[in-house]
Amino acid sequence: MNEQIAEPKLQFRVQLSATRRGARLARLLATEQLRSWGLPFEAPAQVIAELAANAATHGCVPGRDFRLAVLSDADTLRIEVTDARGDRLPAPPDAGVRESGYGLILVEELADRWGTCCGPFPCKTVWAEFDLPMWGR
Repeated sequence: MNEQIAEPKLQFRVQLSATRRGARLARLLATEQLRSWGLPFEAPAQVIAELAANAATHGCVPGRDFRLAVLSDADTLRIEVTDARGDRLPAPPDAGVRESGYGLILVEELADRWGTCCGPFPCKTVWAEFDLPMWGR
């Protein structure tokens, strides 16, 4: 499912530098926003950290930023990270032996669903969703 939340009641959007510092700031800002909304933030913060780090590492184009959006309605929390490398889609996690690249395995385990959307050129968006009713909301 890669449909956006039709009419999010809560929205937070920020554009950040595609650097390690920008990725860290994405996690910190989003965590505080989720906390102010009264939503659980531990698992979403880890997913935001992974997606933002991927945007800064693999989606980085010199001089181009990445965007973070955190959207919520009564049932779903959606995280979107958009970077400038639409030509580099994330590979699905596998259980093979590897030395790095465990971030998407973590995203797959923590989020209820995740995926990618291409565009607008040259960008791509990696998104993850959490079902809020499961959190007692």
